[in-house]
Amino acid sequence: MPKPSNREMILTEGLRVVLERGFCGASVRDVVHAAGVPQGSFTNHFASKEAFGLEILDLYFAHVRDGIRKTLRNDALPPLDRLRAWVDLQIRFLKQAEMRNGCLIGNFSIEAADHSEAIRRRLVEIFDEIQESVAHCLRAAVKARELRRATNCDELASFLYSSLQGAILQAKAERSAIPLERFKQVLFSTVLR
Repeated sequence: MPKPSNREMILTEGLRVVLERGFCGASVRDVVHAAGVPQGSFTNHFASKEAFGLEILDLYFAHVRDGIRKTLRNDALPPLDRLRAWVDLQIRFLKQAEMRNGCLIGNFSIEAADHSEAIRRRLVEIFDEIQESVAHCLRAAVKARELRRATNCDELASFLYSSLQGAILQAKAERSAIPLERFKQVLFSTVLR
């Protein structure tokens, strides 16, 4: 098996460091130290910390897309089961880090969107793609008569994802899964009834 390149090490370890410390809290020195590569390797592969940030955001989003493919976009499962599986996937991911890391997409929205127009624009694209996948699942739920025909799936998807991000932020601050469990309970017992 070939040894990972310095670039791959910087991205992989950089993602881990940024999830732990935040984009603003993680220095280039922290990233290269974690990757075990010389500091010059960073500037050889990335024009700026912003360029690096965009790449780790896309690396993280590739994992998010994979989860979406297995849940929200898995047409073999009943629609509301897909949605529940997607929410459960978020909760499991956050529990693995004891609720300390949160979601990189939400974290970047707070930390980097005001400082980088390129990152802000990429976040908007990511939000749109995730919300479209949620809406896809909700439209399937309407078609399967799991939700009312009058359901505005696009509006509900936007509300649902915004609410989930809020629950993630609160869970991170409290270092507790309770806000996420509450979100899930209210979503399925009240919002989607």
